[in-house]
Amino acid sequence: MAWIRTLPFRLVAAATAVALAALTGGCTAAPDPPEQLTSLARLSEALEGFGNRMLDDGAPAVLMQAKVRGEEWSRASGVRRLEGQEPVDIRDPLHVGSVTNSFVAVSVLKLAAEGKLGLEDPVSKHVPDFDSIMHPPGPVTIRQLLQHRSGMPDYIIPLLQQGSLKEVLATSRSDRELLALAATRRWEGKLAQGFEYSNSNYVALGMVVEHLRGRPIAEVLRSDIVEPLGLEATWLAAPGPPPVSVVHAYITIFGERLDVTYPALHSGSAAGGLVSTVGDLNTFYAALLQGRLIPAAMVAEMQSPLYARYGLGIQRWNDTCTNNFYYGHAGDTVGYGTISMSSADGTRQASASLSYPPAPFGFADNGIVDEMAGVVEEALNASC
Repeated sequence: MAWIRTLPFRLVAAATAVALAALTGGCTAAPDPPEQLTSLARLSEALEGFGNRMLDDGAPAVLMQAKVRGEEWSRASGVRRLEGQEPVDIRDPLHVGSVTNSFVAVSVLKLAAEGKLGLEDPVSKHVPDFDSIMHPPGPVTIRQLLQHRSGMPDYIIPLLQQGSLKEVLATSRSDRELLALAATRRWEGKLAQGFEYSNSNYVALGMVVEHLRGRPIAEVLRSDIVEPLGLEATWLAAPGPPPVSVVHAYITIFGERLDVTYPALHSGSAAGGLVSTVGDLNTFYAALLQGRLIPAAMVAEMQSPLYARYGLGIQRWNDTCTNNFYYGHAGDTVGYGTISMSSADGTRQASASLSYPPAPFGFADNGIVDEMAGVVEEALNASC
C-alpha cells in the first residue's frame, strides 16, 4: 500500500499559484524596457552640453545643426547683437574663418579636373609674379599650397604690426599686399618639410583661381558651389556694412568692447573671408563627399595623403562607427569659431558656430575650436 502525504493547505496553495502563474504568465504585462536614445538624440545631447557651457561663459550666440541619416536637429541660442538683444535664428550666417579653405580647394580641383592646371604645377606658372614677390627657396606647387606644406611664411604677424588691431581690421588689402607682408619674414627650412598652416597659401591659391577664371574669387565660389547647391546664406565677405542677419562678434581692447563683425580685412579673402550658416556647411560637405561638386578622383585627392590629418583643403578625424574618417574643417577667426564635420558618405554630420565670449584679443589659439572639434567628433561617434 502506497503512502500518500497530505501537504498543508498553505503549501498546496502556493504550489498551485506557482503553477497557475506559469500557465498564465503571457497574460501579465511585462515592465517597459528603458527608453533608448536615437542616434540623433545621443548626438544632440552632447552638443547641447557644449552649447550651454559656451553661453554660461558669455558667448553672445551659439548655433548648431546635426544630421543623421535623414533626421535633423538644430539649436540657435543667444542674440545677433549684444546691443539689440534680437534672438539668433538657425539660418543666421557668421564668419567661418579657415573653413574657406575647403571652398577654395574645390574651385582649384575643379580647374584640375578640367585640365586647366596640374597639382604639381609651380604656382609661378599661373601667377607670373609670385616668385618675384615671395622669393621662395625653390619651386612651390599647387599641391603644396593646398596641403599647407609649402613652408610659405604667414602674413599675419607683420600685418598686426601695421597699426592698432582696430585699424588693421578696418583696412582692406590686396592679395599682393598680403603676400608682400609675408615676404618680410624668412622661409623656414626647406620646401614641403611638413604641415605648417599659413594663410598665405590660400591667398596665393585665390590668385591662381582668379588668373585662370578671369573673375574675382567671390564670383567663382558662387558659380562653382553656392548656386549649384542652392546655399541660402553663403558668400565671400564684401566691402560695406554687414547684412542685418549676420551674427555679431566682439573682443575687448583695454577694457573697451569692440564689435569685430564683417571687417574690411576679410573682404574678398580666399584665406578666411567666407560667411556661412551651419546648415549651408552641412549641405556643402555632404555634396562634396558624395561627388556632387567635383569628380570622385578629385575628392580622393582631397582626402590624401592617408597618413596625414590635413589633406587638400580638408581636415579629418576618426570615425569609430565605420573605422573610417570624418572630413571637414575648423575655422578660428577674430571673434568667431566654427567646426564642420561629416562622415565619409555624408550621411552623419554636425556643424557648430559661435561668437566667442568677448575677451582681450590674443594671437594665440584660445582653445575653443579644438574643444568644439573634440565635442563634435565624440558626438558623431555616438550616432552609429
